[in-house]
Amino acid sequence: MTEPRVELAQALPPAAGSPGPPSRSPAGTGRSAWSLVSRLGTVWFLVLLVALAQIVYPGFTQSGNLRNILSQNAPLGLIAVGMTFAMICGGFDLSVGGTVAMSSVVFAKLSLTGPLWQAAAVTLLLGLALGLVNGALVTRFGINPFIATLATASVYSGAAYLLSDSQPIVVDKPGFLKLGQGDLAGVPTAVWILLVAFVVGGLVLSGTVYGHCVYAVGGNKEAARLAGIRVDLVQVVSYVAVGVMAALAGILLSSRLGVGQADVGSDMTLDVITIVVIGGTSLFGGEGAVWRTAVGLLLLGVIVNVADSKGWNGSLENILKGCVLLAAVGLDVFVRRLRNGRRTP
Repeated sequence: MTEPRVELAQALPPAAGSPGPPSRSPAGTGRSAWSLVSRLGTVWFLVLLVALAQIVYPGFTQSGNLRNILSQNAPLGLIAVGMTFAMICGGFDLSVGGTVAMSSVVFAKLSLTGPLWQAAAVTLLLGLALGLVNGALVTRFGINPFIATLATASVYSGAAYLLSDSQPIVVDKPGFLKLGQGDLAGVPTAVWILLVAFVVGGLVLSGTVYGHCVYAVGGNKEAARLAGIRVDLVQVVSYVAVGVMAALAGILLSSRLGVGQADVGSDMTLDVITIVVIGGTSLFGGEGAVWRTAVGLLLLGVIVNVADSKGWNGSLENILKGCVLLAAVGLDVFVRRLRNGRRTP
């Protein structure tokens, strides 16, 4: 007996902007409306938050402050681009903090003895390898992504401390600070790198076969497999994307601080997941977009900037982040229930 196959068009989601099937009932119209809310609600929330930030902190919209927001959050944004791929594909990566730490240390150590471009290239290859390990653990060994990446987070972080002997690695070398502190045409180099990452990530996700496969695997893994999609390969590539982006974030952090140290990524994992989720990427997979992650990055950046400018306690800042994350997850669950025709309690 031959194995039944699902047509590729059934497994892949409709292209962005396509009209989709017509609504057949008022309920369907309501679900479409809520789908629109879930897509654009964060944009209106960002506009409202910026307006409130300007009231609370009158200097918020000054060009220097906006540059600082983008520059300081560039490492988080880079990782969030990769995490968007992984979460749309139905997984997530808790090891990004460890990857950032290990990359920061390796880049600094290699920069002391060799050319900066060579140190950066090796560090990016390291990120690729660490992402490949995560992907293999999830796909080849069938380990739950939460357990697999939680374990590798500990391994990568521990390796960073061993490599650095738990000491910061100071690099006093011409050009080392250029990526993290330099400018290009009046815009921080880190911001240019972030913009390129968002543009390339958005084009890959929305305009390539691989991007459509990411949505298909996250939406219905079995249907994607029956359609002939190499599910394991798609998942592994998404983890590799996270690893490379986390390594690039580690390079930027080292360049900005002038040192490589093993504790730089300790608090980044929750922030990255918060950015992706509040941007509208579903924890259940199959939904999301890079531009929505950009909105999530700006939302978190505004909250942190206002909190820092007003001298609020760090604990209050964490409470705000947690509340925003809970609200985003709650909205995701609510919209999914409406889409499936269920009543919320």
